[in-house]
Amino acid sequence: MCFSMLCIIHNLFPPPPLQGCDPCSQTQRSKLQHRRARINQQINKEMRMRAGAENLFRATTNTKVKETVALELSFVNSNLQLLKEELEELNSNMEVYQTESEAINVPMIPLGLKETKEVDLTVPLKDIICEHYGEDSSLFEKEIKEFMELRQAMRTPSRNEAGLELLMEYYNQLYYLDQRFFPPHRTLGVHFHWYDSLTGVPSCQRALAFEKGSVLFNVGALYTQIGARQDRSATAGIDRAIDAFQRAAGAFNYLKENFSNAPSLDMSGPSLCMLVRLMIAQVQECVFERVTLTTQDTHFITQLQVAKEAARVSDVYSLVLQTMSQTLVKDYVPFSWASMVQVKAEHFRALSHYNAAVALCDHTRGDEESAKALFQFHVSTPAGPPLSQVLRDPEDRRKLGKAHLRCAVIRHEEAMRVHGLCKILRKMDILQEVLSFVYKRSLDKYSEMDREDDFEETAEAPEIHSQTQHKPDITAPNFSTVPVTDIFQRLGPLSVFCARARWGPVRVVSLQRGDGGLGLTLRGDSPVLVAGVVPGGCAQEAGLREGDYIVAVDGEDFKWAKHGEVVHILKSCSDRGVQLSIITLHTHDTQVGVVVSLCLDACCACVTSH
Repeated sequence: MCFSMLCIIHNLFPPPPLQGCDPCSQTQRSKLQHRRARINQQINKEMRMRAGAENLFRATTNTKVKETVALELSFVNSNLQLLKEELEELNSNMEVYQTESEAINVPMIPLGLKETKEVDLTVPLKDIICEHYGEDSSLFEKEIKEFMELRQAMRTPSRNEAGLELLMEYYNQLYYLDQRFFPPHRTLGVHFHWYDSLTGVPSCQRALAFEKGSVLFNVGALYTQIGARQDRSATAGIDRAIDAFQRAAGAFNYLKENFSNAPSLDMSGPSLCMLVRLMIAQVQECVFERVTLTTQDTHFITQLQVAKEAARVSDVYSLVLQTMSQTLVKDYVPFSWASMVQVKAEHFRALSHYNAAVALCDHTRGDEESAKALFQFHVSTPAGPPLSQVLRDPEDRRKLGKAHLRCAVIRHEEAMRVHGLCKILRKMDILQEVLSFVYKRSLDKYSEMDREDDFEETAEAPEIHSQTQHKPDITAPNFSTVPVTDIFQRLGPLSVFCARARWGPVRVVSLQRGDGGLGLTLRGDSPVLVAGVVPGGCAQEAGLREGDYIVAVDGEDFKWAKHGEVVHILKSCSDRGVQLSIITLHTHDTQVGVVVSLCLDACCACVTSH
C-alpha cells in the first residue's frame, strides 16, 4: 500500500499521545512507537500541503504563482522523501533484537511487536454481568481486575518463554471472554486499538477477533525476536533458532488461515504470506549453518551436499524476494528487508558455487558413487568433456571448478553491491564482515587456481540443484500448552452460562418428598438438568418442569455440581424438604446445544425413592 493510503488511514485514526506499555518506564519499543507516530503525523501534514499545492498549481493561470508553487512542491517532496527514509530506518531496526554473541553470523530479520492502547472493560463487563446473568456485578470486581491486569501485563512481554506464556495465557482467556460477554448480534461498545508493527499506523475495531489476532501476531513476532537473538555458533543455539522461526511461521500461517479482513496491513493476507515464507527461509538458513557446523569430513560427496544446501537457501530467499515484490506488499515492506533478502539470495548462491569448486579442485576420488553424485549435481550438463572424464582428469576438474568460482565471485560482488545501496545494512558491521570474508576467500581460491598460461575463456558454470536433507516445518501454535482457568467461572459452566444463551429469571421452589418420592428425573452435570417430572408428583406440584436447570440448593451455589452430588442431597433431604433455585433455558445457539446434549448423555438417574 502506498504512503498516501497510509496517511488516509492515519487521518481516520489519529494516534493519541502514547505513554508506552508501562506508564512508569519507557521501553525500547515504546520509544520507537513514539517516533513512528511523530513521523507519521509529519508525513500526514506534508501530504496535505502537497495536495493543496497541486490543486493551486492546476487552478492558477498566473505564471509567477505557478513558479512559486512548483518550488514549494519540490521542497515538500524532498521533505516527504526524508521523512519516509527516517520512518524506514525505524521500521526495519533489525539490530535491536540480534544476538549479543561475538560469533560471526549473518543477521536474521526479526519483527517488532504490535503496540496497543489501554482498554477499560470494567463498565461493559459489569453491565453484562448485571443485565445478562442477573448477578450483582460488584461481587465480580476481583475477576475484572485480574483480567485487566493480565491485559496490561501482556503489553510488555519479556523476550523469552515467560513472555510467550504470558501472551498465550491472555489469548486463551480471550476465548472465555468471547463466550461469556460477546453475543453474536451485539457489541460491548469497546474499541480495541492496535498499531501496525512496521508503520505505526493505528487501527481500531470493536470485534474481539481483532484483539485475538493482534495477540497471536505478537506471539509470532516474539518468536522471531527469540530466534534472532540465539547464539548460532553452536548446534544448540541453531536448534533453538530453528524451533523459534518454525513456530513464528506457524503463528503467522494460523493467523492467515483463521483471521480475515484485519484492518491492519501487517495482518493482511499478502503480508502474512510474505512473513511465513520469510520465516521458512530463515529456518533453511539455520539448517545450512547446522550442516556446515556438524560436517566434519571434507569428502567429495559431502562437499557437493553442502553446495546443494546453500543453493536451497538461495532459492527460498529468492522466493521471498518475489513475494516482497508483489503489488500489495512492495510499498509496505521496508527497503532494508528486501535488500537483506536479496543480499542473502546472492550470498548463499555464491557459497553454493564456492563449495562446488572446492569439491572439484580439492578431491581426487573418481569412484562410481562420486560419479553418480556429480551427474545429479547440476541442473544441466556442463559444456566440455563428459563428467566421467572430468572426475578422472585433474585439469578438467580444475576448469569446471574455476567456472564455479567465477560464478561465486560474481555473486559475491552482486551481494556486496546490493548491500552498499542500503544505508541501514551498511551500518551492520557483522554483515559487512561476513560478506567481505567470503568474497576474499573466493578471490584467493580463484587466484590459486588461475594460471598465467591459461588462455582459454572460463566456461559458464551451470546452476546447481538445490536440495536439503532437513526440510523446514511450519509448527502451528499449540494453545493447550498454556492451560488457563476461566477467570469468570463463578458465573457458571459455559454450556449454559454464556453470552449466546438466554434464560428466564431464577425461580425458587420448595420441594418436599411425598409418598412416591420427589417425582423427578435428573441428567447431566454442571448444571444438573431436570430431564423429566412425574405427572401429579411432588416436583410438578412444586413448579418444576422438564428442561429446568438446578443452579442452587438451599441457597448454596450448585452451578458446577455433579449429577451424583445433587441426587445424593435430594435423596437425603429431611421431611422439611429442600429449596431449589431453578432457571429455564429459552434459546441457545447450535454450539451450546451440542455441548449441553453431550453433558446430558453422560448420566441419568431418577430421584423417586424415599
